[in-house]
Amino acid sequence: MAKSITLDEIKNETVDLERIPIDEVFEQLKCTREGLSSEEGANRLLIFGPNKLEEKKESKILKFLGFMWNPLSWVMEAAAVMAIALANGSGQPPDWQDFVGIVCLLVINSTISFIEENNAGNAAAALMAGLAPKTKVLRDGKWTEDEAAILVDQSALTGESLPVTKNPGDEVFSGSTCKQGEIEAVVIATGVHTFFGKAAHLVDSTNQVGHFQKVLTAIGNFCICSIAVGMLVEIIVMYPIQHRKYRDGIDNLLVLLIGGIPIAMPTVLSVTMAIGSHKLSQQGAITKRMTAIEELAGMDVLCSDKTGTLTLNKLSIDKNLIEVFAKGVEKDHVILLAARASRVENQDAIDAAMVGMLADPKEARAGIREVHFLPFNPVDKRTALTYIDANGTGTVQAKILNLCNAREDLRKKVHSVIDKFAERGLRSLGVARQQVPEKSKESAGGPWEFVGLLNLFDPPRHDSAETIRRALNLVVNVKMITGDQLAIAKETGRRLGMGTNMYPSASLLGQDKDASIAALPVEELIEKADGFAGVFPEHKYEIVKKLQERKHIVGMTGDGVNDAPALKKADIGIAVADATDAARGASDIVLTEPGLSVIISAVLTSRAIFQRMKNYTIYAVSITIRIVFGFMLIALIWKFDFSPFMVLIIAILNDGTIMTISKDRVKPSPLPDSWKLKEIFATGIVLGGYLALMTVIFFWAMHKTDFFPDKFGVRHIRNSEHEMMGALYLQVATLIAVYANWGFARIKGIGWGWAGVIWIYSVVFYVPLDFLKFAIRYILSGKAWMNLLENKTAFTTKKDYGKEEREAQWALAQRTLHGLQPPETASIFNEKNSYRELSEIAEQAKRRAEVARLRELHTLKGHVESVVKLKGLDIDTIQQHYTV
Repeated sequence: MAKSITLDEIKNETVDLERIPIDEVFEQLKCTREGLSSEEGANRLLIFGPNKLEEKKESKILKFLGFMWNPLSWVMEAAAVMAIALANGSGQPPDWQDFVGIVCLLVINSTISFIEENNAGNAAAALMAGLAPKTKVLRDGKWTEDEAAILVDQSALTGESLPVTKNPGDEVFSGSTCKQGEIEAVVIATGVHTFFGKAAHLVDSTNQVGHFQKVLTAIGNFCICSIAVGMLVEIIVMYPIQHRKYRDGIDNLLVLLIGGIPIAMPTVLSVTMAIGSHKLSQQGAITKRMTAIEELAGMDVLCSDKTGTLTLNKLSIDKNLIEVFAKGVEKDHVILLAARASRVENQDAIDAAMVGMLADPKEARAGIREVHFLPFNPVDKRTALTYIDANGTGTVQAKILNLCNAREDLRKKVHSVIDKFAERGLRSLGVARQQVPEKSKESAGGPWEFVGLLNLFDPPRHDSAETIRRALNLVVNVKMITGDQLAIAKETGRRLGMGTNMYPSASLLGQDKDASIAALPVEELIEKADGFAGVFPEHKYEIVKKLQERKHIVGMTGDGVNDAPALKKADIGIAVADATDAARGASDIVLTEPGLSVIISAVLTSRAIFQRMKNYTIYAVSITIRIVFGFMLIALIWKFDFSPFMVLIIAILNDGTIMTISKDRVKPSPLPDSWKLKEIFATGIVLGGYLALMTVIFFWAMHKTDFFPDKFGVRHIRNSEHEMMGALYLQVATLIAVYANWGFARIKGIGWGWAGVIWIYSVVFYVPLDFLKFAIRYILSGKAWMNLLENKTAFTTKKDYGKEEREAQWALAQRTLHGLQPPETASIFNEKNSYRELSEIAEQAKRRAEVARLRELHTLKGHVESVVKLKGLDIDTIQQHYTV
């Protein structure tokens, strides 16, 4: 074209391109059946953009500086300002060495965090780049291959196992996949201008503050408040009461600021998650957002799409359920006849299922000569093959019942089997045959004989049932969310052993035909259900939202475009292997291995990573309490002045040593783990208070008594403030405390004698820490209070009352489940985020799964094991004494 078309000439909002004839579409879009010229194609790309959502690119410099823009960094930056501004008094120069040290500390922490997070982001970007598809476009009347982003976004749209037939004039939506055949189409919208593009862009525009950032803020605020209290007390006591020197008071305040702030906390947690992210990628789960790791550790509900996620998205036949209606015919022969009436090339889903049941696909045409194949069409509604077999007999195979002039009793029997299949969500396929003596397709042939009835079903993946069982054992409740019919969902749930307590999507709106179901609150219905059927994308989104409102950490797995909004809304969006670009873009974790089994490994790994992070946060809080109150008491009681530079050196060195916590050996929690701030703060306060007390006692013994010189033969250092300061700093920086003689920092080495004494003191008084940890967790769990109030004793064992408690809880759960008793109100000792209720929900799901499994068992031993589990007994203990 000589002149390029403008946007206004092409885009006319008043014309509905989806409803007008194709010739008018060409006229409206200023194009022809020969396609666009290369020049015009490039011009329209500039006008409309490629067929993909815009990616937000973040500046590397701003990202690096962002690690210095948080409450913890603000406190350190305030300390740096104090070192050069407020410290410039009493005739002394600004404290440049502390200023430089603080800046170095900030840069070191930011650099480590930036590198680790950048590496994780690059790994995810490399994955996405490797999955970019190609497409063919018509340019200058010739077909050429180019990037798919120019034209086609390949993905599955609806999650249906059977494809939808498209005829000339029909719309083909962005995100759909062509399963069979070829067609030429006119592109009327790309990228964000498509319906899916607008929806995906809307979902992508919502940003949520993750649990990780909230916890960092809460812990940081706690530490800042603790430091503020300590500094306020020091200011009130040192200046108005004790009349201390201005510069000495500023140095003591800097010690609390620098030593009390856990400046390395974001860095340590980022490195821990980055290392965990790398380990997860080795297990087949690539994390796009590192904070999803800690959310995966706390996940207690996993919502899973059925088609392609729990199932193979590939039709199959259950050989055990095949019904034979012709005498002398085996089930294998029915399958062979059906396979002969199917295409062996360019197959649809049903053809592939028929031929796939044969030991060798070549058997479908072995020993016969094809005369005529009738493909499926809307008029005849059957496929048929006319062939001559090895004996020279002409035969026609067809998949149909109405051709056969069957007796009424046979028809009733066939329809009875069809209804039985339909109740279980199985599609039915009839197989008939006809002898044709004339051996030609025009011959009328003999009467049709109905041979058998096949069942079609999208089978579960081989590992899905085991994955669900392991998930329930980890107190992760699995819910099936599918767009298929309710009967199909229940049959899949039964085969997977996840229970059949499933409801139609109408129940989400309170419109279920069953009055008892419609009367239940939607939130409670969703929480207790094993799954929902017939849902649309907005239903999936709403299910995730309602579960989140009930304080659940929700994971959502999916592979299609219809899963994208729910994947984005969920706390952990998981795109399974072979997922569409839309699903990957909306997810937090991308699986590279088929099925869901890798999720269990990811959950266990995430819980181990989370345990390391929780251990560090308790350590950070306890160190803040120890530094603030320990050093504050020493400074105020004995009017002792500290050097901030030594604390700064310890903080920098501690950054390196504490990084090893990212590879610490821990045991994953058997329950979903979460940031229980009450436990973290209480444990940190008790441990920090104990350590602060031990530090104060150590200083008192060193400064006011002769205990250490008398017992260990070391020299007195009570008259040397610099040596006593070195002794206090010894617990972290041994070599510096032993050898350093830094006049500018007021530090003097104390020698190896005092170092050995301090080590012995530290070892002796660190032993009670583990007992304190166990005591705190026991008290905070509520068990001690419940035992005291309910059982009249503070300490007891499950052996005393475990059986009665278990039976009472099970009876209460059953009465509540069937509406005979309202849900029990929470105890004042239970937190909102406690997992007692979650454990009961998971236990009920396990019972439903065991009932579903019981129906499938055909052995005495299997029945006995299931009954024992349903009674809440220990099968391993029983098997030690009895043989079934």
